[in-house]
Amino acid sequence: MVKRITILGSTGSIGTQALQVLKVLGEKFEVISLSAGHNISLLTEQIKTFHPKNVCVQNIEDAKILREKFNKINVVYGDSGLEEICSDRTNDIILVAVSGKVGLKPTLTAIKNGINIALANKETLVMAGDIVMKEAARAKADIIPVDSEHSAIHQCLTNKKFVRKLIITASGGPFLHTDIEKMKNASVEQALAHPRWSMGKKITIDSATLMNKGLEIIEAHHLFNVDYKDIKTVIHPQSVIHSAIEYIDGSIIAQLGLPSMHIPIQYAICYPERIAGIKTNSFDFAKIGCLTFEEPDFKKFPLLKLAEKCGMEGGTYTTCLNAAGEEAVFAFLNGKISLGSISDIVQEMVNNHYNNNISQPVLDDIFETDRIVREQTQKLINNKYIK
Repeated sequence: MVKRITILGSTGSIGTQALQVLKVLGEKFEVISLSAGHNISLLTEQIKTFHPKNVCVQNIEDAKILREKFNKINVVYGDSGLEEICSDRTNDIILVAVSGKVGLKPTLTAIKNGINIALANKETLVMAGDIVMKEAARAKADIIPVDSEHSAIHQCLTNKKFVRKLIITASGGPFLHTDIEKMKNASVEQALAHPRWSMGKKITIDSATLMNKGLEIIEAHHLFNVDYKDIKTVIHPQSVIHSAIEYIDGSIIAQLGLPSMHIPIQYAICYPERIAGIKTNSFDFAKIGCLTFEEPDFKKFPLLKLAEKCGMEGGTYTTCLNAAGEEAVFAFLNGKISLGSISDIVQEMVNNHYNNNISQPVLDDIFETDRIVREQTQKLINNKYIK
């Protein structure tokens, strides 16, 4: 049967790779809707290729342009437009590949309508993991992770009852063997030069500081219902083992492959089937030769430990962590602060959140906390950390 799919964030890194996968899979999928931000030229080409029934863009001006070009397509815009296309029950699965908090509400809308989710948006679970997972269980909607690490765990998971720990791997980014002081003063270009993966700018900076791995620990806790003390991070520079599970009998099952997002994307949208779709470079054990592993340096990468701590504290701590982290990364990318200031800013904002934490937040609490923390982080940056 044809599987019907919507892609949120079709012009981004994950979205464009997902469409490459769908192009190879051909008639096995029907694209119901696409959404994009401001890259209207690329979205126009995607519409011509995949012929979606609905399209969502960020603002009304771009919507008007597309309505003139494609008068037979339903063109909507803004947050309400995202929720509209995610309430369309003709969808079998929705790939959430937008970045930032904008992905949370449409994801919940889709789940409430019983639509399965291929999740590539970190904020959905970092900000509101308890709410999202409870709603998914109630609606009996599957959430299939797209991140390579969580995809690996999903593929290795045979029975949750027998799991001893999750082992999440990290490449270590561009500064794994760089002196701490040099790392703190690294340029934007140096921080964006990831040795293994090609990603968007924000996630690449998070990978350089290992904040990304901290957020993945929070996601893993919610996705797989595993206690934080049973989630371990290990540095694996070759990025061949994407993650592993240790079972109570001592057996460890890992998922291996060369770095490629096409594989976890295809796995998520095709699940529970496996399909011989897009071709990636073949994995050759003999050519790989040597795989190495080491413990993370928490002094050098303090955000990894801080993220884990926020996850264990619960409530709106993870919302605070995420909001402060995003604002600090944006400031670094805009040349306002040093790379080393990111962890200092996030730590200060988390410390300040002690008396403001809401232990069992509803969605409005989460979005209000996000708004306040972003405003306070911007003020902190301007008053104390501008270079």
